[in-house]
Amino acid sequence: MTSRSLAPALVGLLSLTLTACADDSAPPTPATTEQTVTATGSAAESAAADSQEYPDILEAKVTPAGEKFRVVVTVSSPYDTPERYADGWRVLTPDGDVLAEHTLHHDHQNEQPFTRSHGPFAIPDDVTEVVIEGRDQVNGYGGGTVTVLVPRHG
Repeated sequence: MTSRSLAPALVGLLSLTLTACADDSAPPTPATTEQTVTATGSAAESAAADSQEYPDILEAKVTPAGEKFRVVVTVSSPYDTPERYADGWRVLTPDGDVLAEHTLHHDHQNEQPFTRSHGPFAIPDDVTEVVIEGRDQVNGYGGGTVTVLVPRHG
């Protein structure tokens, strides 16, 4: 088979792959105010470490979605295989209360790091920042987190 005859098959495979992740990767709701934070230092560096025990959150963006919020999260998981992968993340208050959880149903081995969104979900008015934390299907929650200021309509 020549590379020309493989092209339609590869396009079809890519389309199928993107469709399979479609419910995980909906674009964020447009908003006039948003807050993005990118991890630096140990969280970003540990993403490449072979001995990484948990997925790391590399970046997160919170945007208003009407009276609620959406979050877009970038996760790094170098051990992503069907046998072990980052299977989710959650949004927490600084006090540790869970505001939202997102479940990932398959590995993202060929898409590292990867970005997914979640929402809308409520954030109480007195909460000014949220913490995003990843989950590994073997070890649970842990790894590098990102703290994001909650954008409020002024």
